[in-house]
Amino acid sequence: MTTKPRADKYNWRRKRRSAGNAETREDAISRIRQATQAPGAENEPPVGTEIDAIKREGLTGRQLRVARRLAQKNGLAATSDYDAVRLLRKKGIDPFERSSLLNLASEKKTSDEQTNDRITIHLPQTVKDAPENLPGPEMSPAERREREIGQIQRDIARRRRRKLFALFARLAAFVLLPTFVVGLYFYRIATPMYASNSAFLILQADGGAGSIGGLLAGTQFATTQDSVATQEFLESKDALELLDTEAGFADVFKQDWIDPIQRLSPDASLEEAYKLYKRMITVGYDPTDGLIRMEVATPDPQTSAAFSRELISYAEQRVNALTEKKREDQMKDAREGFVSAQEERKKAQEDLIELQLQGAILDPESVIAGLRGRINEIETLIQDKELQLAALLDNRRPNKAKVDGAQADIARLTVVLEELNAEMLDVSAGENSLARLSVRIQMAQADLAARDMILQSAMQHMETTRTEANRQVRYLTVSVNPVPSQEPSYPRKFENTILAFLLFAGIYLMISLTASVLREQVSS
Repeated sequence: MTTKPRADKYNWRRKRRSAGNAETREDAISRIRQATQAPGAENEPPVGTEIDAIKREGLTGRQLRVARRLAQKNGLAATSDYDAVRLLRKKGIDPFERSSLLNLASEKKTSDEQTNDRITIHLPQTVKDAPENLPGPEMSPAERREREIGQIQRDIARRRRRKLFALFARLAAFVLLPTFVVGLYFYRIATPMYASNSAFLILQADGGAGSIGGLLAGTQFATTQDSVATQEFLESKDALELLDTEAGFADVFKQDWIDPIQRLSPDASLEEAYKLYKRMITVGYDPTDGLIRMEVATPDPQTSAAFSRELISYAEQRVNALTEKKREDQMKDAREGFVSAQEERKKAQEDLIELQLQGAILDPESVIAGLRGRINEIETLIQDKELQLAALLDNRRPNKAKVDGAQADIARLTVVLEELNAEMLDVSAGENSLARLSVRIQMAQADLAARDMILQSAMQHMETTRTEANRQVRYLTVSVNPVPSQEPSYPRKFENTILAFLLFAGIYLMISLTASVLREQVSS
């Protein structure tokens, strides 16, 4: 009972659509005929515009199949069903007229009769590109643009996914996998190392007041060079040889239970042992407080503490030997100078005594001064006697006895004066004269005085040098003694793994940037 109303409703809709299609079809046919009959046929509209107009007519699938069959019958090469309608109308054939349909049906009946009454059902066939040419809903330019944009976005997203997958693959191969291997080594394979820490400083003896050494004594500036020299010694092969000879450093790291990276081979050379020594022994100097901090790591905590004590003893010996030679040289020079001054002073004194003994006179200057005094005295007496004689002779009748006595006194004094002058001449003239002997004695006395001053200066210099040498003595004082550790200090598993990750990531980043720059340069 419900089938008939539905069928009537369907027929009514179909008639209405056919009427609309007929009106639209008539309009399209008239437009095509006008275009073909117009004198300016070369200015006919584009094919795409005609096909769009045909699509807007709302043709059914059956009508499109009929149009395609008519186009095949008339030998028209149609690319699609809508193109078949366009070509038929351009040729002046309306594929939807009843006459065309009757002709098509008669031709079908004739072909059926020619096949000896054999019934053959000819189903409508589509062209090769039927999926692209099937009629579909018409899209506006905005919808078409949105569809193309969506397709582009999907392509971009697909390329991004591909690039991200390749990026994650490279990161996994060059960063994550090496980091995993390094972490596996630190967490599962690496042998734990026990570190013992110690700290010591180098002190200087107190200097004298007022000296530069006294001002800087007890500060870090007074022993900076010694501290740096001690640090270099502890990090040198010399300390390694001493530690290996006396404590067996290499034998400790040649044991089989140590991991291969930290283990020394049985025939390891000094260079290989020194590389391991620099990794296991860490020495640092802090110039702000003058402390030298040392860390020794070994597979056994007791061994690390023993190695620390041995190295501290080596450092103390080296500190004592740093200034010992300098102090010995300074004291040697001061002693030699003092002994030489003593010998020179003794020689000068002996020369003076020899000169004094040579002339049998201890003081030639006093002898010469005495002679000069006696000569002056005789000359004074002679002048007095001559004055007395002149006074006697001034009388008209002088006393002869007195005159003769005065003249005799003058004669005797003159003889004495001549003798004194002759003695003075003998004393002051000649190679062995008292004057020359006096000069030599004066020079010897001056030399002796100079040697006394030199001896006193040498003595003072020796005392100063002794004080300076005592001030240059260095003392190594241990502020933190090494104590065996109860827990391993190395390896630092998490820190080393993170460091390895950052290192591999940095190397990968540098290589990627370099490759991208080179690729851009080559492409440009």
